[in-house]
Amino acid sequence: MAPNGIPRASTRVAIVGAGPAGLLLGQLLTVAGIDNVIIEQRSPAYVLGRIRAGILECGTVEALARAGVAARLHEEGLVHHGIELSFDGARHRIDFHALIGRDVTVYGQTEVTRDLMAARAASGMPSVYEAAGVSLHDFDGARPQVRYRKDGAWHVLDCDVIAGCDGFHGVSRASVPGAARRIFEREYPFGWLGVLSETPPVADELVYASHPQGFALCSMRSKTRSRYYVQVPSTEQAANWSDARFWDTLRSRLDPATAQALVTGPSIEKSIAPLRSFVCEPMRFGRLFLAGDAAHIVPPTGAKGLNLAASDVVTLADALIARYAHGDAHELDLYSERCLRRVWKAERFSWWMTSLLHSFPGADDFARRIQRAELDYLVSSKAACRSLAENYVGLPH
Repeated sequence: MAPNGIPRASTRVAIVGAGPAGLLLGQLLTVAGIDNVIIEQRSPAYVLGRIRAGILECGTVEALARAGVAARLHEEGLVHHGIELSFDGARHRIDFHALIGRDVTVYGQTEVTRDLMAARAASGMPSVYEAAGVSLHDFDGARPQVRYRKDGAWHVLDCDVIAGCDGFHGVSRASVPGAARRIFEREYPFGWLGVLSETPPVADELVYASHPQGFALCSMRSKTRSRYYVQVPSTEQAANWSDARFWDTLRSRLDPATAQALVTGPSIEKSIAPLRSFVCEPMRFGRLFLAGDAAHIVPPTGAKGLNLAASDVVTLADALIARYAHGDAHELDLYSERCLRRVWKAERFSWWMTSLLHSFPGADDFARRIQRAELDYLVSSKAACRSLAENYVGLPH
């Protein structure tokens, strides 16, 4: 017990946040024999209920395999060898496998989280869910603390390192004094209205559609469950959209062949996601290391959010393993620099994809002609297609 009567425990690494970033980090450390505790403010059901991305880069698949949680992914995931771009009434395929010999895998973030939760439970490593009042202390010193309230009682967790994996709105980044961090941000004047439906996908691979009325995306979670998006103003509300209105809008933005093949049905989830580019520099503050959405946000156009989080935690896990297995802290010193180099390249690619495919309010005829020329150049240039392919499947960790 602490002097003031508060129960006290200790671990090497305190992980704040039990989303896929925190869970993957915990699993990688557990496999390496490094003690860690995960602290999450929400319930397991809430964490699993989040509907998020479903495109995994090669490096993310490799990280999950290294963590020992890829069996179901390999069995159920859909390997995609490319994507299709739809504009001016036609579809154009970008063949990743032919261009660079690599692919992506469709496997929902919810399923990734479910697999990681199961592995965590099997490992016996501690996780504290529904922790209230989480706060971080003394991470600028030698012995940080995480304090939280559980079942009405306060607890203190002493640790060597805090990994802030609790997302954009979490406590980790907010615990850093504003003068110590630099923020780079851009908000876009539109969002994505997404619908999940128990309908077969309209195509074998994702279809990204650019249309004068707005962007659309035909994606999937499985061979029987589809995920579709349409661009809407940032002020729009999902409640204003009936299923019929959504399907009519989606169909109007697709090329005729894709629109005719579209199978519609009742939505089982409908929500609007705002689009934002955001980076916090640095990603290390003393013994606090930010990872995933706590440090950066990308527009979903480039399918980079979950994959960037995985890249961060692999880098952090390797640095912590070097510290505890070999007594080498140099890798921890390089963590922020290494992550940010990759983060900014993903930010660039996500910004470029967003600019390429969306209709921007107030765009003049010149801007629209430039966008059209960019699309035409992309699908007619092997070099341009190769650049898209190597960024989409993921740059090396």
